[in-house]
Formats: sequence, structure tokens, C-alpha cells
Amino acid sequence: VDGKVIFDGQDLITMTEEEMQAVRGRNIGMIFQEPMTSLNPVLTIGNQLEEPLKLHLGMTKQQSASRSKELLELVGIPDTETRLKSFPHQISGGQRQRVMIAMALSCEPKLLIADEATTALDVTIQAQILEIIKDLTDRLGTSVIIITHNLGVVARYADSVNVMYAGRIREYGNLDQVYKEPKHPYTVGLLNSVPTLDLDANLRLEPIRGEIPNLTDLPEGCAFIDRCDYAVPLCEKSDPELIEIDRGHFGACWEHERVNRLIPGVTP
Repeated sequence: VDGKVIFDGQDLITMTEEEMQAVRGRNIGMIFQEPMTSLNPVLTIGNQLEEPLKLHLGMTKQQSASRSKELLELVGIPDTETRLKSFPHQISGGQRQRVMIAMALSCEPKLLIADEATTALDVTIQAQILEIIKDLTDRLGTSVIIITHNLGVVARYADSVNVMYAGRIREYGNLDQVYKEPKHPYTVGLLNSVPTLDLDANLRLEPIRGEIPNLTDLPEGCAFIDRCDYAVPLCEKSDPELIEIDRGHFGACWEHERVNRLIPGVTP
């Protein structure tokens, strides 16, 4: 595995652990999928909120305690005094995820990474959590990377979209480009497997056939070839590079001109 991770003009891969420590939590915040395994079970919520404030912003105990209370209020957690003294197992899953948001944004980072941040939550709580993330990051001017399999979440909150398959970006563009004019068969498969109000009720949804390839033993050519309706002999021999097909719209498919999202029973 090689490559670069450029953030704020610096390659994170080349940084020492000490240099990365100054970036994590301060300039880059992260919300994980399961807060119960991300929060320390033997420390109170207050202790865990105060730690990055002291470490990165140099706050005193009194300052960090006051700021922690403000953060819980910002993410909509009531009775903050009690919650600050609570342990993770004493609050609900939705509240734990709100705590994770408060921690991730406590130092007002430039970038927030939300890795399947709502997957383990009830649908109504998911919507609340996503609205909190959007509201707070808009206020702070924080950029957000949302990692998700939920295309509805992408449609509602994303400005630009990267579609990844087998560890590589297969398509990139703004939301309208990717959803309305997809340039990779995997993107088409994802979109066509989601029900819409326009879909004929008598038609069955079409799942993507086959299985995900073994990432330790990928084929010589395109990793999607065994599941693709557009595959040609060239796909067996060579994995296409990501190229700009339309202005700002990139795809990695030899047959991108044939790829479309026309579905029987759906009104264009």
C-alpha cells in the first residue's frame, strides 16, 4: 500500500506520532460507528470531554468543565450536570453518539470524519444526529467526510460524492452528476437497488449480483468484472484509471459511455 494523505498542505503519512498527536482531535475530529466501544467505559462523560480541551487548547479544569457543559447543550443533551458525571453505559445509544459529536467538535477542527456514524441507531435518531452534525459543522465552518452505505444520507447531506469499490475510488463528482448520470456500473448498481416512489410497484428491485472479491487476491483487471453488465475483454486485462469524463466528473470504467441508469418502470 502506498500513496499520500494530504491535509492542510501536509502529508500525514510522513508525520511522526508526536506530530500526528497534535493533528488528531485538534484539526481532524472523528465520529465512529459504535460509540459504546469508542468511549472509555471507566471514565465519566465529563472526564472524556475535558481531555481534548486541556490537551489541545490548554484549558484549565474549570474552563474545560464549563466548556464541556456547553458542548452537551449544543448537541441537545438535557440535564448536563448529571450527564457529565455519568458513565457511557448509563446513557442511551443516541446520547452516546451526541457525546461523540461533542468530543469530535470540541476543539473546532477543520475536518470532521463521520464513519458510519448513524448505522447503529434508530431511524428517527439517525435523522436527529445528522441534523446536529450539519448544524454544528455549518456554524464552525468545518468540512465533513461522511463514510456511509446509506444513499439517502448521501443524497441529503453531500455536496460531492466518492464511490469506492475494492479499496479504490471508481467514481467522483458532485451529487447531481453521480446520482443522475453515473459513469461506473457499481454506482448504477447501488442506485438501482434502492426503492423510489417512481418505481413500478410490479417490478422487483435489482440487487448487484455476485460477491465482493477477495481484497488480498484481486483480479488483474477490473475488480468489478464478475458483477458487471458492461464488461468487455479489455476489463479482464487492465484496471482502468480514474479519468475526467465530464467537467468535474471522474470515472474508472472502460465502457463509461455505455453506462446509464435507465430502469424499466421509472419515469425519467
